[in-house]
Amino acid sequence: MSWITTLDIIGVFVFALSGGMDAVKYKLDLLGVFVLAVATGVGGGIMRDVLLGDTPPAVFTNQIYLMACLFAGLIVIFFSKQVQNHFEWIKIADAVGLGIFAALGASKAIDYGLGWVGVIMIATMSAAGGGLIRDLLVREIPMILRADFYATAAILGGVVMLLIQPLTISTEFQIVCAAAVSICARIIAIKFGLSLPKIRS
Repeated sequence: MSWITTLDIIGVFVFALSGGMDAVKYKLDLLGVFVLAVATGVGGGIMRDVLLGDTPPAVFTNQIYLMACLFAGLIVIFFSKQVQNHFEWIKIADAVGLGIFAALGASKAIDYGLGWVGVIMIATMSAAGGGLIRDLLVREIPMILRADFYATAAILGGVVMLLIQPLTISTEFQIVCAAAVSICARIIAIKFGLSLPKIRS
């Protein structure tokens, strides 16, 4: 297994964990926990692969992605109180997943020859698509539209990937740099409560 695939699986797992915790918040049943865990964990990756024409999506050809989601769901079912007590760490883990997915999405979009608009859109959709599906399923305003630097952090990752892509450095290092920028932006926004200006009525 390549280290990029390992990063992808880590992102899937932490996203699935946050999705499962949303199911607990809304008092969904056992199936609801697994549905939200899977939707959040692999939703963005499926959207990315379908948009790029890379079908069937990786989740359907490599079962480890689904297993990561199911494992996260089991952790939520048996240890939801413990997870809730450390939810600040879950938010940090979610930021890590966001950065990983944004960087991997941007890298894959570049490999498919997309322009800068397409690269940024794929990076954002890859990072925030699972959360978008999760929020729609529980009838929340999607986090991508309201949270502190959520989509913005993913966009920054895509921009960084575009800026450093022409440099003579390995693709792996480019991905690490782009992911680090997204992760740092999201964590700083969480810590200091930063957000983009909101429109007042």
